[in-house]
Amino acid sequence: MSKKTPKLTVVGAGPGDIDLITVKAIKVLRTADVVLYDALVNEELLDYINPEAEQIFVGKRRGCYTYQQEQINELIVERAKAFGHVVRLKGGDPFIFGRGAEEMEFVANLGVEVAVVPGISSSLAVAAYQNIPLTKRGSAESFWVITGTTKDHKISNDIELAAKSNATVVVLMGMSKLPQIVKLFQAEGKNNLPVAIIQRGTTPREKVGIGTVDTIESIVVEKELKNPAIIVLGEVVKHRQAILDIQQQFANDLKG
Repeated sequence: MSKKTPKLTVVGAGPGDIDLITVKAIKVLRTADVVLYDALVNEELLDYINPEAEQIFVGKRRGCYTYQQEQINELIVERAKAFGHVVRLKGGDPFIFGRGAEEMEFVANLGVEVAVVPGISSSLAVAAYQNIPLTKRGSAESFWVITGTTKDHKISNDIELAAKSNATVVVLMGMSKLPQIVKLFQAEGKNNLPVAIIQRGTTPREKVGIGTVDTIESIVVEKELKNPAIIVLGEVVKHRQAILDIQQQFANDLKG
């Protein structure tokens, strides 16, 4: 049995592009004795892990859970007490719908030291990679980041509240609830509000659909968009096309 102090560090891996992981996260991975990682983590990041560390995949793929959440919690405690430093590597930021806080609380109650390394959330970075700013003077003074599906597998009530505001609305894990989301925004008369859906953002497999509240469902079908994806609703979506138009104009001017 190791005499190392049992410790859990919850680490955000970023949204997909391996260059978006933080320097601190890489340093922590190099000190790990055990790493538990999720399905949304870019597996190229595993190259940064201490080569002596045990690596355990605990994510969900194709609707199948390798471990239930309770099992993951217990596994963290068991490995920390047996080997020392456990790193829980999660996609995006572990405190943005990542259950990082739940895992930390569970293991802390059992005497395991805890720490967190924030990650770049997909809610920010995926939109930014498509030149969609979540706030912009004259378009949006604030933004909501909402889970599309609650732990009871229902649509979040906050989406109805957000639809009444002028804020940019970012919905994570919401593709299965898209028809309901559309109806909530239509009920507020926002039929023509711009919408972007970005699948596997910041990665080479990225796919994008741009439309309005009224057209986005047909665009999803046309482009075969599916999870993992984020939904962005707001006037700021127009900025993407504005940048493309400016770039195209400059390109045309150079040719001319």
